[in-house]
Amino acid sequence: MNTPSALRAVIADDERLMREQLRARLAEVWPALQIVGEAKNGDEALQLVEQHHPDIAFLDIRMPGLTGVEAARAIAQLPCGDEVEDGWAGCEIVFITAYDEYAVEAFEQGAADYVLKPAERERLAVTGERIRKRIAQRGSAEGPAQAGMQQMLQRLAQHMNPGGAPKLKWIQATVGQSIQMIPVDDVLFFISDEKYTRVQTATIEALIRKPIKELIEELDAELFWQIHRSTLVNVKAIAGVSRDLRGRQLVAVKGHPEKLEVSRSFTGLFKGM
Repeated sequence: MNTPSALRAVIADDERLMREQLRARLAEVWPALQIVGEAKNGDEALQLVEQHHPDIAFLDIRMPGLTGVEAARAIAQLPCGDEVEDGWAGCEIVFITAYDEYAVEAFEQGAADYVLKPAERERLAVTGERIRKRIAQRGSAEGPAQAGMQQMLQRLAQHMNPGGAPKLKWIQATVGQSIQMIPVDDVLFFISDEKYTRVQTATIEALIRKPIKELIEELDAELFWQIHRSTLVNVKAIAGVSRDLRGRQLVAVKGHPEKLEVSRSFTGLFKGM
């Protein structure tokens, strides 16, 4: 497992001077942190995360191309930093922003931290301490997981772009040899493999060629919770949560015998279980 001295980060800001200032001040307050790449927009930030799998991404909220929020939603689907038992740990997100109203919501959700421009040494030191603590607690019952990340990021995206695309109401899926229109509200859960995503209702099992990371963008995050890198479950369909002999959380689904595994990155959704 990574130690705090080995943590790595990427920085994304469309203003070069802001990137340079952030790098310099991080070097002062967190000299052990390795900056493995800098990006001037959200697309470059996503590429850097895919390439380096850092522990932390410092993202300006407003950037050309992908915004910081859009980049964060994509980054949240990528393996980053240490591998946990299920082979995946999420990247810690820190928003660097001049827009306090956006950042405060992110921080209050506990899924991300924020630093207002210009980044002050004292505030960066606090951020560093919080992140090191969160990473150290990954996988523990007390540790704040990635559970609320997508819901928080979706709310931020809607706040910044209130005229965005409406959420999916229907799924066009292959059932046997036919194509059917399935109401999203009827879906119990989605499970993806490398090629297809299984759409499961109480009476129908169907397939679509759409990965989980795209579905997350299109579905209502308040209705569908991500519980694993490859699994979304309808909150209204959750019958209960139990633990197996290995201590893994398993979600029981109303109207279906299958139990869905909760990865360690999302155990915070069901605290106390």
